[in-house]
Amino acid sequence: MKKILLHICCGVCALHCIEYLKAQKFYVEGFFFNPNIQPQEEYQKRKEYVDRLTDLYQIKIITAPYEPKIWHDICDIYKDEKEGGNRCYLCYSLRLFKTYEVMLKNNFDYFTTTLTISPHKKSNTIFEIANKIDKDKFLAIDFKKQDGFKKTTYKASQFNFYRQNYCGCIYSIKNK
Repeated sequence: MKKILLHICCGVCALHCIEYLKAQKFYVEGFFFNPNIQPQEEYQKRKEYVDRLTDLYQIKIITAPYEPKIWHDICDIYKDEKEGGNRCYLCYSLRLFKTYEVMLKNNFDYFTTTLTISPHKKSNTIFEIANKIDKDKFLAIDFKKQDGFKKTTYKASQFNFYRQNYCGCIYSIKNK
């Protein structure tokens, strides 16, 4: 069975992605690395729901330390941009590269991300970034296809998962 490391942005987005990957016969582990999520209370709330996935789907979750300074050092230059621009590109790059490093360190066969389930995220941009990192190890799955977003939001309501109303970064709150 092939092992895949799934970067998880939040519990809601992971619900369908985990089921999809397991149906494809992957051994799935999650990776929660999101220094973009602010304020810290929001980060903790999202982490709490990601932690619920361990029991719900019988998977392990690797959690990186919460270090928003790393994100600010890279992304603050674009703080005034609307969501979807250069700031998001750098944010995706940061999180995907870290996922790749953890994948290599822990001997996974592949990596992918829940980011593509959101209708607000451009999957092609995410694929472009990840393919630059390692096109042979990244599985380019657009999880929003075939009603993936609809399925994951339905599951979130079934399991009473917290569903946030912004991507996570402090600037996306200001630009709503």
